[in-house]
Amino acid sequence: MQQPLIFDIKRYAINDGPGIRITIFFKGCPLSCTWCHNPESISAKPQKMYNKSKCIGCGECVKACPNQACTLSSDGIITDPKHCNLSGKCAEVCPTLATEISGYYQTIPELLKIIEKERPLFDQSGGGVTFSGGEPLLYPDYLSEILDLCDEGKIHRTIDTCGFVKTDILLGIAKQTDLFLYDLKLLDSDKHKAYTGVSNELILSNLVALAESGANIQVRIPLIKGVNSDLKNIAATASFITKLAGEKKSVNLLPYHAIATHKYQKLGANYLADNLQEPDDMNLRQAIDCFTAHNLLTIVGG
Repeated sequence: MQQPLIFDIKRYAINDGPGIRITIFFKGCPLSCTWCHNPESISAKPQKMYNKSKCIGCGECVKACPNQACTLSSDGIITDPKHCNLSGKCAEVCPTLATEISGYYQTIPELLKIIEKERPLFDQSGGGVTFSGGEPLLYPDYLSEILDLCDEGKIHRTIDTCGFVKTDILLGIAKQTDLFLYDLKLLDSDKHKAYTGVSNELILSNLVALAESGANIQVRIPLIKGVNSDLKNIAATASFITKLAGEKKSVNLLPYHAIATHKYQKLGANYLADNLQEPDDMNLRQAIDCFTAHNLLTIVGG
């Protein structure tokens, strides 16, 4: 069984499915979206994150590093990636949490215990657990086992997916899932590949197959001005969703916000979305009107 690394656990989540939820974020994603607001989710491996503004220059990480990969400079801590083995010793001794290691293993019993602690909130609000990422379906065996255990405990199960996975894996997991949050970025395959690194044929065909299986699906669309907010793409997307089998799907529009810059800085990576724009009121109104005209329940956020 391939075990995923977890990079975050969000409690009291209210935008990842019904009720109050706990959201588990797995590392590793087959897409590399230009606008990704969780860049630490893309790599399936542990990553070192450094926040210069928190660093007090104490040098404890330099002393603790087993491979002498850390150096204290006038510009803060410099890490030599050739010698860093991501042991996490630097993060363990950092008094201000300026250094972190993103990604840790959690056994299924340990993870289930964490989920179970939130049961009072689930019971009161109709909530449950959401598996997100990254892409949780990259780890089907691990995911299947934890989903079965949640079912035994009568915990509502939601999966947030980009849909770029093998169809048999998606449909197999669908039998153990109460709700899918299915990300739909662009209908034009070439533009989709330019902005995410992959074409969208598999994503679209998987959405069709998932709908035909009778799965409960909410479609989520990151709305980005100049990328997918134009009426041509919105109309094509609305038409595609309307033709899906089963009950009409609800649509969540997620307006793009440039809030992840600091995460890229902590990873020592360049933020490639500097030229992207947040949608304005006209973009939102146009999208809402178009989806509503197709009799699709449309919600901003969520």
